Amino acid sequence: MGAIRARKETGLLFIDFRWEGKRCREQTNLRDNATNRRKLEKMLQQIESEIKLGRFDYRRFFPESKTAESSVFNASPIKPVGSALNTNTVDGSGQKGPLFSIFIEEWLVESQITWRRSHQVNIRGMIDKYYLPAFGALGVGAITRADLLKFRSSLAKVSGRNGNVTLSANRINKIMDPLRRVFEEAADRYDFTTPFVRIKPLKVPRSDVQPFTLTEVRLIIDSVRPDFKNYYTVRFFSGMRTGEIDGLKWKYVDFERRMIMVRETIVAGEEDYTKTDSSQRDIAMCGPVFDALENQYRATGAMSEYVFCNLQGLPIDHNNITKRVWYPLLAHLGLEKRRPYQSRHTAATLWLAAGEAPEWIARQMGHANTEMLFKVYSRYVPNLTRRDGSAFERLLLANSNRDSMGDSV
Repeated sequence: MGAIRARKETGLLFIDFRWEGKRCREQTNLRDNATNRRKLEKMLQQIESEIKLGRFDYRRFFPESKTAESSVFNASPIKPVGSALNTNTVDGSGQKGPLFSIFIEEWLVESQITWRRSHQVNIRGMIDKYYLPAFGALGVGAITRADLLKFRSSLAKVSGRNGNVTLSANRINKIMDPLRRVFEEAADRYDFTTPFVRIKPLKVPRSDVQPFTLTEVRLIIDSVRPDFKNYYTVRFFSGMRTGEIDGLKWKYVDFERRMIMVRETIVAGEEDYTKTDSSQRDIAMCGPVFDALENQYRATGAMSEYVFCNLQGLPIDHNNITKRVWYPLLAHLGLEKRRPYQSRHTAATLWLAAGEAPEWIARQMGHANTEMLFKVYSRYVPNLTRRDGSAFERLLLANSNRDSMGDSV
């Protein structure tokens, strides 16, 4: 067990603990009083916890320590943005808040009660991977705007996922946004000005959707394995999100009213509330969807509460299905590799192309309003709907003809 001790000659506290069979002692410039002891005890608890979990990074807690220079560290893509404990005042009386590592754990406990499980996991991952390596050993009130900008710049050097060389601007913004809320809460609680001033989100390139054509949809459905034909038929013609269709239960399929009631979703393998309140909706079944669900009921209706399930009656694993079925099928058909989520975009563009009312489409998709349709989807369908200015031309031409007839009379 580690301990918080004070040097007799200076009266300053130091942390005393064991790591990798060696005694480690790290000096601070904090005076020996109850407040400072509590702060360091919390830090020591975190250190010992991470040692037990096998993820202790000496340099993250003590970046200027000589011991850190001679130790073997856990690799981290983010380096500390400033010095460690020496950012605190000597006697603690003017210190604006606790160590960042202590405050963010408090913030996490207080905040996560309002989050879905997947978001909790996501935030925990960002705290461990990005926030603590950079700010963990600093006082939360001592972190500056320059530190945050330096941190953001370091994120741009981190390798991205799926073969990307670096993190995308969108991903960096998503990492920075929770951090903004952390400092807003700390500033309000400990009466200091948040360093998150004049730090605007990075500009994100406009997202591009790649819907399939109706001909491509027919080709995919006709060519896919028979046991997945119903699944992809529903995906393409209902506009459901991946988690919504994977979590769909038979009790939410109303054959009499020809409605699919979206009430739950599967997120990270767990049942959860839908993405937003507007996502709670009733989707009208078109003919192909109705027929596909009837066929599926004969296959799984008696074995599981889930519409699409594995042999054990559990929800299907969409990542597994995507790798084993979806991508190999696209390659076999010579179609461009696209995420299965494009089936949702396809439904929206096909509805628009058919001339359905935007308000109805928005309700089917689970959008709060029609903004998304006009912002993202409508540009794919002008030539199909002939809503490309030609209707206006016909109006002008008709009016011109009437004027000409009037002049001749």
